[in-house]
Amino acid sequence: MNFPFAPEQASNFAVEYDTLFYLITAFTVLTTLFVFVLCLGLIIKYKRGSGKPEDRRNPMHHNTVIEIASSGGFLSIGLFIFVWGAKMYLDMRQPPANAMEINVIGKRWMWHAQHDNGVRENNELHVPVGVPIKLTMISQDVIHSFYVPQFRVQFMVVPGRYTQMWFTPTKAGKYNLFCAMHCGTQHSEMGGYVYALEPKDFAKWKETGGNRFQPKPELPAAAGKQLYDDFMCGSCHTEKDNQRAPSLYGLYGRQRQFTDGSTMVADHDYIRQSLLAPEGKINKGYESMMQPYSFTEEQILELIEYIKTLGTPVPTQVAGGAQ
Repeated sequence: MNFPFAPEQASNFAVEYDTLFYLITAFTVLTTLFVFVLCLGLIIKYKRGSGKPEDRRNPMHHNTVIEIASSGGFLSIGLFIFVWGAKMYLDMRQPPANAMEINVIGKRWMWHAQHDNGVRENNELHVPVGVPIKLTMISQDVIHSFYVPQFRVQFMVVPGRYTQMWFTPTKAGKYNLFCAMHCGTQHSEMGGYVYALEPKDFAKWKETGGNRFQPKPELPAAAGKQLYDDFMCGSCHTEKDNQRAPSLYGLYGRQRQFTDGSTMVADHDYIRQSLLAPEGKINKGYESMMQPYSFTEEQILELIEYIKTLGTPVPTQVAGGAQ
């Protein structure tokens, strides 16, 4: 049940978020009133001329029972709120394995989203009700913040690295989408809507992106393959490790070891860095010979989707090659 003037509760996080928010608000108000009433009572009782003067020859400097009860009580409430808030934060940072993935790019001044079947949207996002949604987000210029008040979710979208957030819509409807970080002169115009559709309605929409006259969209992995072929990536990165470069087959999600002894999981950030600044992470046994590329954020995401589809190679590390 929503409080008056509060945004509609339309995601799996909304009810718990509101409960904690109003609990903290109520605790703050009640504590403030308690201290105010206590101070007012002491002022009235001990003001000058308020009856018989108090004997102050043996003043009471402390009361152990009152101190333990008040300090312990407030500490217990504070720790309870902290543990609850920390649990909620961790839950919001760990998308479920079966979440539907959507890529989002923030740019001045619009939101660009791409679904796994290639459908693209600008300043709109269509999602199915009852299905966990994981957004992989990046900015191509300055810091933005993806914010849907009815879902009670918000997270920073920054240039240079990927961030993630997730939610599960719980009711069909049209909800606000804002940028919650001032990003320039037209920041106030960087908004749109999230449309939560029933699963069967979403399936129909997803076929053509809501436009029945639109040609069937190209899969991101297919667009990535075209880029992969156009730039002849396969001439060095073959199905197996070779003297020129390591294989990209089965790369995504695997641990990579570098010449400086460090390791890193091959995720979105690793692949993006390897494309734009390959000299930063050189695979063990190889030298820095790969040139940096000037791909757009959309192209990088498409290449990542294609690389994720490549099969698992036979592990044959070859020393003395190039990355």
